Amino acid sequence: MIHKFLLTIFLLSAVPAVLAQSGRVKPSETPLSKPDSPRPNSVYMPTQPAVAKPSPAVKETPAIKEDDDIIKVESALVPIPVSVLDSSGQVVANLRLEDFTLQIDGQAAEIGELSRSETPVRLALLFDNSSSATVAREFEIKAAVRFFRKVLRPSKDLAALFSVSTGTRLEQPLTKDISQLTNAIETFPPPQGATALLDAVIKASDYLRDADGRRVIVIVSDGEDTISDATFEDTLKAVQANNCQVYVVKTKEFENYKQTGQRGGNANIRALAAERRMQEITGQTGGAVYSPIDERELDQAFNRISAELSQQYVLSYYPENETAKRGEFRAISLSVKRPQNLTVRTRKGYYVPNRN
Repeated sequence: MIHKFLLTIFLLSAVPAVLAQSGRVKPSETPLSKPDSPRPNSVYMPTQPAVAKPSPAVKETPAIKEDDDIIKVESALVPIPVSVLDSSGQVVANLRLEDFTLQIDGQAAEIGELSRSETPVRLALLFDNSSSATVAREFEIKAAVRFFRKVLRPSKDLAALFSVSTGTRLEQPLTKDISQLTNAIETFPPPQGATALLDAVIKASDYLRDADGRRVIVIVSDGEDTISDATFEDTLKAVQANNCQVYVVKTKEFENYKQTGQRGGNANIRALAAERRMQEITGQTGGAVYSPIDERELDQAFNRISAELSQQYVLSYYPENETAKRGEFRAISLSVKRPQNLTVRTRKGYYVPNRN
């Protein structure tokens, strides 16, 4: 009887202690930071359940270091879009990785991988809406509309539209909706003002800088620049640094043909300078210049651009040990080992990124 009494007292005295500890054994978890509102200078990492520590053979790396590594790998990648044409101008689409030879600054370099047309296109079309485009106004509208309808693949590609005159205006941000793009073109105000074409190319390349996929700029213009603050050297560096490929549908020949009835005509000094700039910027980035004089040739030009973009090769080059070369230009030379008479069009170089 005494033993039962003592046991009861012991159990009753233990209950408060147990109850008092129940609030301390498992403290409330710290709320997770939301992905859309991370703390400054922090990486959002969801809380994971406790797991066994890895064996000593597995090297643990802090999450922020892993993120840094990923960023470095992505920023180091140099995409090299390549168009290969046969002697008749038709696209050659059956080449493999081992068929290409790459040199960087004259030294043999390894190609990381090869992809094909499945790589999406991120495109910016620059539409000349300056007073110099009055003669070719309807022609340019048709050119731009046909381009979007022929080239864009709504399931993969995105395009943006810029108008170019004294200033540059983003009329339609990147979209896969072709109707939005064509509507934006067809509702442009009448052409007026000067032509700041070089400034517009830089703005378009900066706009595409962070876009995933092949970055393409298409210029629909007579190519003449009358008011840009940027130099041609500034412009060329911008498109190369931002990994953009440039195509030009030049309307100057159309204007001359409409006025004289002849192809070519008497080009002035400014037009000749514009022609050289357009040839240089497309040649340096792997694009091309097309100068149609009528709608039939316009169709041919856009069919060629469409064929190139849909059957283009994209080679990946991963530079190593470029810390000492930050900001420097490195020359690209690419050739095909096959003996056929093939034309290889690709970018002529890249700039080593400046990193902090």
